[in-house]
Amino acid sequence: MTDVQTDRARIEELVGGRTLIDALADTAAKFADDAAYSDRHDVPDGETWRTLTWAQTRELALDVAGALIASGVEPGDTVAIMATNRIEHMVADMGGVHAAATPMSIYNTLSPAQVAFIAGEARPKVVVVETQDHLDRWAQALDGVAKVVVLDPAVRPEGEVYVDWSTFVESGRAHRAEHPDVIEERHAALDQDAPATILYTSGTTGNPKGVVLTHHNVVYEALSTLEAAGLAPGQRQVSYLPLAHIAERVLSLYGPQVVGSHSYCIGDPAELLATLGEVHPTAFFGVPRVWEKIKTGISAKLAADPNPDNVKLVQDSMAAGLAWVQAQEVGGTMTPEIEAAYQQADEAILGFLKLLLGLDQVTWAGSAAAPMPIEVAKFMAGLGLKVYDVYGMTETCGAVTANGPADFRLGTVGRATPGMEVALGEDDEVLVRGPVITPGYHRQEQATRNLIDADGWVHTGDIGTLDEDGFFAIVDRKKELIITSAGKNIAPSNIENYLKESPLVGHAMAIGDNQAYVVAILTLDGEIAPLVAQQLGIETTDLAELSQHPKIRGAVQAAVDAANERLSRPEQVKAWELLPHEWTAESDELTPTLKLKRRVVNEKYADVVSSLYA
Repeated sequence: MTDVQTDRARIEELVGGRTLIDALADTAAKFADDAAYSDRHDVPDGETWRTLTWAQTRELALDVAGALIASGVEPGDTVAIMATNRIEHMVADMGGVHAAATPMSIYNTLSPAQVAFIAGEARPKVVVVETQDHLDRWAQALDGVAKVVVLDPAVRPEGEVYVDWSTFVESGRAHRAEHPDVIEERHAALDQDAPATILYTSGTTGNPKGVVLTHHNVVYEALSTLEAAGLAPGQRQVSYLPLAHIAERVLSLYGPQVVGSHSYCIGDPAELLATLGEVHPTAFFGVPRVWEKIKTGISAKLAADPNPDNVKLVQDSMAAGLAWVQAQEVGGTMTPEIEAAYQQADEAILGFLKLLLGLDQVTWAGSAAAPMPIEVAKFMAGLGLKVYDVYGMTETCGAVTANGPADFRLGTVGRATPGMEVALGEDDEVLVRGPVITPGYHRQEQATRNLIDADGWVHTGDIGTLDEDGFFAIVDRKKELIITSAGKNIAPSNIENYLKESPLVGHAMAIGDNQAYVVAILTLDGEIAPLVAQQLGIETTDLAELSQHPKIRGAVQAAVDAANERLSRPEQVKAWELLPHEWTAESDELTPTLKLKRRVVNEKYADVVSSLYA
């Protein structure tokens, strides 16, 4: 057998034909009294978190399964969940699985029209929502829904279809008592190739597509990813990204059920930094924008320090940290001098900086959803943090390549995970084949045929490179490459990453398709811009006013000039505009995981783009 086949057989043996129901039963038995999930809701007096053990989590999931069955949910029916990251969200998903149904986490930011499209296609029998805002988004999408479970009892509408969470759970407990064998009967009939979830994309290029993922997909993915990442059982982590995103599901929902770990759930990502300082996780996953914000914050404070000795101490220490991490890369060489210099730097300042960030106990740090800018990765390495970039997509159930403690290389997304085939097509498109591949899109056969070819390869739509040591790197999305009027192919993300190296620049989008040159739309960083303004003697902190201030625009021009020095002539930004506001998921320019919605930006700011080419 080939190495890929050997690795696949080994992981398949660990999977052992198990479903998520089997995985949770095994984990609850092995780690019964260990903490599983914590959140800030209904916190007991004298505590700061509400926490369930693994035994309690499984028991509550069984009650929810009983309630779903009592509500008329049949095997294969869908259960939609729109809620923040909290215990009830996790348990609602597990309960759906135990009822042999298909739970679906829905992005909280989807429009009512998108929700109605999903409901019409997926036809959920039960819908779980948390807030009045969620009820409003579902208001026109409840035809055929038997029950709407409302987590906040204060906003539960009148009517038999609506029920609060506590009442729903109690009904499930009673149903289990009356029908003690019904859940086990469904478990016995459940096949590992049955759907474990349907994840709908956030609809950046039209109506969302529902990616079907099976029990086999998710259990294999959890085991192979955890092995590639070197993550042992018993990790402590923070769950803050939307559970409709595959990375968060694997790390906070599926992985913990398979190996056992403790997830602290927060409903508002704005609470992340404070939560890190309280929890001090041992494992932490951040999308590139989170790591960029950490870099920006430290850089801004360093720039504001009036003591040059302090600045030199940090810079020298971070140089030692970077050398230490680079020495551990594949092809690097650790020496006693590098190790000693790092230990000295860690004791002098790096350890303190990591403590302030709440990352002092992290043994695994990861990034995905978009390629990590190399300068951000090097900055984190300067702190002594190895941020392992991984690559995958919803259609591959998460990571299919990964860096990890055993082998990593900065600036890449790692090697193929155990048992997965990853290759480059004729046009350098990344192709993927193996046990984690989706069986297809829900009720969208043509889209499935466009995704998976006759030989079983998923065409990811990403352009990549492959080095001599088997490390992949992602250049950009195939459909997002800029092709200038001169026929030059340009990766916009490369330009944007250079522009965002300035702490002033919050977001950047490069434009130039079918044009003679590249232009950029920029936004200020809402946290850093006021601090820079203060240093420049500018009294206002209003972003709209700052975006027009000559000193701020001069600083941004300097950032553009610095980026252009590192770009080839066709890539250089010839004109730019600074918007008077930030981009957020709520303002529609970003996805829930803070990636650019290029089509939305192009449409929303068409007049700005036109003026840049005038």
